[in-house]
Amino acid sequence: MTRIVADISVSLDGFVTGPDPGPDNGLGTGGEALHTWAFSDHPDDRRLLREGTARSGAVVLGRRLFDVVDGPYGWDDTTGYGAREVGRPAFIVVTSTPPEAVRLTGLDWTFVTTGLPDAVTVARLRAEAASSAAGRDLDVVLMGGGATVGTALDAGLVDVLSLHLAPVLLGHGTPLFTGGAPRALVQRQVTSTPNATHLMYHVG
Repeated sequence: MTRIVADISVSLDGFVTGPDPGPDNGLGTGGEALHTWAFSDHPDDRRLLREGTARSGAVVLGRRLFDVVDGPYGWDDTTGYGAREVGRPAFIVVTSTPPEAVRLTGLDWTFVTTGLPDAVTVARLRAEAASSAAGRDLDVVLMGGGATVGTALDAGLVDVLSLHLAPVLLGHGTPLFTGGAPRALVQRQVTSTPNATHLMYHVG
């Protein structure tokens, strides 16, 4: 079964970037500490990253995050989706206006201009097709940014919330949670490493 998995790294004080994020400073000031685990050689960090990348049938991201990963300091042949795993699922971008050009032309990009629910629907169809081709269940992954993940949670679009809790206090930045209706979570998995506490919840 194709699940909708919101997967994002977050600081102890609830931020998914440091202050002043932008295309030339994607994670904001000090935000690189959020993803230390993704470049770690700790076996549990590596395993979780490899498993999550391998289960990604389609990936949804917002326009601001697209502008970062497709920008001059973004992904390349050695660091891409899944960090050093450099996965190549279908990428679905939620945007009001598609970009005039794409730098990463070797990746499968689809731009959806009719909102997040429609983007998730497109991603589910792509993930289900990829699952059939692979002969195993693959997920739709909402990789961010924070507003995309938060909006999806508020809209009831998320089946699984996967948080990588980094041992850092950023003080300011882009918050992951900004209010919304209360929502019950069921804890499914906790894995601790020196670089992060990896938490997986079923969203009720």
